[in-house]
Amino acid sequence: MGRVDGKVAIVTGAASGIGRACAQRLAAEGARVVAADRDEAGGEQTAMLLGPPHLFAALDVTDEAGWARVVDDTVRAFGRLDILVNGAGVGVVADLEHTTLAQWRFVNAVNSDGVFLGCREAFRAMRAAGGGSIVNISSVAGLVGDGDLAAYCASKGAVRLLTKSVALSGARRGANIRCNSVHPGFIATPMVDALAAGYPDPAAARERLANANPVRRIGEPDDVAHLVLYLASDESKFVTGAELVVDGGATAR
Repeated sequence: MGRVDGKVAIVTGAASGIGRACAQRLAAEGARVVAADRDEAGGEQTAMLLGPPHLFAALDVTDEAGWARVVDDTVRAFGRLDILVNGAGVGVVADLEHTTLAQWRFVNAVNSDGVFLGCREAFRAMRAAGGGSIVNISSVAGLVGDGDLAAYCASKGAVRLLTKSVALSGARRGANIRCNSVHPGFIATPMVDALAAGYPDPAAARERLANANPVRRIGEPDDVAHLVLYLASDESKFVTGAELVVDGGATAR
């Protein structure tokens, strides 16, 4: 019997990287998964990797109506919603002086607004189902600052505290809805590749990223997915409002 057998999950950012790894891990452990992403080709590929009965849903996480549609379609298809993994995210390499307002708004729209909309829409469906688990992918940049990631740090810090607010709402109002945040360090994903490419010497930047933690390597998407699986499962039924770090020891110093 799988660790999330019979549960229904929506995973955003599922076209690649951490989102895809989370979708695969949840499906392997018995959940029926809706892989959501604005990258339709990548999202369809994830759904194909998962196979039936798992589905792909096109979703721009900044689209309020799109969120309502995906949640409603999921409930129509599978009868309920038990798990939401807010995995979609973007980043821009720019310090305070060089961050444009357009960049600031874009990063915060995806990383902060998108998580808010997902939590809100999932909350109503999970309440109807008798409870659920929301896992928000934040970052170590939501715990400690990085001078080159002004907008990203702000957006991921917002996710951290929004998570705690959602957790309190889910507990105090008798909804039986848990919410936790996961804070990865540098993980081998297309977004980290894009971040490295934003530096004058991408190869040197990747080496710095690999050496930025005591274990001296970049993490793998499955390193995050295994933790997400735990938080999505009933094994973590007394865990809510927590912030869990997957960073090779970077924030231990």
